[in-house]
Amino acid sequence: MFHYFTLWRQDGLDQRIQELLRCQVRERARRSEDPSLVVIDTQSVRAAAGVPKTTTGLDANKKVSGRKRGLVVDVLGLIIGFVVLAVSAHDNTAGTALLTRAAERCGNRLEKALVDQGFKDETIIHGALLGITVETVVRDPDDKAKGFVPQPKRWVVEQVNGTLMLHRRLVREYDHRPDTAASRVYWAATANMTRRLTVPSPAWRDEIVAAA
Repeated sequence: MFHYFTLWRQDGLDQRIQELLRCQVRERARRSEDPSLVVIDTQSVRAAAGVPKTTTGLDANKKVSGRKRGLVVDVLGLIIGFVVLAVSAHDNTAGTALLTRAAERCGNRLEKALVDQGFKDETIIHGALLGITVETVVRDPDDKAKGFVPQPKRWVVEQVNGTLMLHRRLVREYDHRPDTAASRVYWAATANMTRRLTVPSPAWRDEIVAAA
């Protein structure tokens, strides 16, 4: 199985399948194939002991040794692009790469990208060069709640990150090659979209009500 996984990764078949399903999910939701708004975020993930140090780093702020996953999604939570970097890389590195991939996939329809405060001027300038307005979503200063607070529209990418962590191979960075790690994300997204496109089975609560 890993033999075919490797062949499809090298051929880019994993990304093509994911892209076809993404378009189908958007069409089912009565949206155009390509979005006009995307959301960008990064996630620091710890690496397993066997992962080469040359492909990982140290995030001093989060105290995480591993890799950084960069994700760009649409408002439905569908993945437009993905990158894997050393966790020591700045968010701008991920942001510029993700904007380039989003522009390649969505073309001229893409108008706006939402980011958090970790992305600086370099990302905003790169977006402007691509014809994309990059807006930094800032937490409401009057909000006194502590810890994580979902932000309008940006919460979607946080949800996607959480959903990906439900897949066993994505809880940590186990793969030696970053492109292999990225391929696993595309297959995880494919599995999620396949469930969206198929008729859902009755929930266990429905079965209990029907039996009663």
